Amino acid sequence: MPRRDFPVSAATLAAAAATGLSALPLLAQAQARAFQSGSDYLTLDKPAATEAPAGQVEVVEFFWYNCPHCNGFEPMFDAWTKKLPKDVSARRVPIAFRPDFEPQQRLYYTLDSLGKLDELHKKVFQAIHVDKQLLNTADQITAWAEKQGLPKAKFVEMFNSFSVSTKVRKATQLQEAYALDGVPALGINGRYFTSGSQAKTLERALQVADYLIGQSRQGITTAAKPAKS
Repeated sequence: MPRRDFPVSAATLAAAAATGLSALPLLAQAQARAFQSGSDYLTLDKPAATEAPAGQVEVVEFFWYNCPHCNGFEPMFDAWTKKLPKDVSARRVPIAFRPDFEPQQRLYYTLDSLGKLDELHKKVFQAIHVDKQLLNTADQITAWAEKQGLPKAKFVEMFNSFSVSTKVRKATQLQEAYALDGVPALGINGRYFTSGSQAKTLERALQVADYLIGQSRQGITTAAKPAKS
């Protein structure tokens, strides 16, 4: 994957300081020039569904446990989410480009439903990419879950439950709404899409996401203002 950064230079910020101007407007202008719809991100023709509370900006990370790029991106995304403002809601959505991806979708939502996602989400990546375990089928996944101390009967019941099936269906519908063609990828507020490929690097994709959060926040603020009579 080609790597290209687009930092705001120290000289630009120094020049702003020397003239008594705030660096922040220059930073925003530089970002506006750097991040363009159609190249660094895509703007959806039809908005996708969101689950964030009213007044919040939603960020969705689309991923696949078997994807090595998703494995590398996981600690980056995790650290990034810890610094998000309170008006930004981040969540993960496991994808399925083929029917055989579905067991891992079910794994994610089963762990979430059992209250074990925070504890075991990273361990799934480790099992696949470090320990080289196969977690592609329901039987393989159930055997792994048992080794993590999860009761087999309870895990299997939730894995096959209607609630998990519903979440899997909604996840697949969301990836289709974003016209996903690869992972990891980021959906911002049901309106924008970016990824490592789209933004040129995964690091830059997070910078683009920051910019799009600002754009989405402006839209929310504008919509909340009453119309002038």
